[in-house]
Amino acid sequence: MADELALDRQLCFALYAASRAMTQLYRPMLDDLGLTYPRYLVMLVLWERESATVTELGAALALDSGTLSPLLKRLAAAGLVTRTRTRTDERSVRIGLTEAGSVLRERATCVPRQLAHAVGLPAGEIENLRRTLVQLTDVVSRQRLEPGGKST
Repeated sequence: MADELALDRQLCFALYAASRAMTQLYRPMLDDLGLTYPRYLVMLVLWERESATVTELGAALALDSGTLSPLLKRLAAAGLVTRTRTRTDERSVRIGLTEAGSVLRERATCVPRQLAHAVGLPAGEIENLRRTLVQLTDVVSRQRLEPGGKST
């Protein structure tokens, strides 16, 4: 019988190692764009929506404002986004794309194709894996939110 506590049998470690490997794979592609992986994720949301509040970005990326704020300040300093307090609620900050941020989208369109090529899996397998990971995230998130749910 295999040891249940063996590292190579742990789902958490497989996910952790895969996440680190994927981030490393993205690095040279994103370096060409002048972005780190977390900043790329923010830009993906903005390229999709054109603008969003910090709260909306946090919800989309599952990040708190303490993590997002430095990312957004750096993106603004790079001239890729604007940060504007909303008129109706001074506590709310809307993040928008600058012209340079919009132009960067065109340069970034090759990243998903380059990544798929580098991974070497057929497109269908990549999509199935993505769907499975989204399902896993949803299940784990729901479990954490349910009253009486055990947190890990």
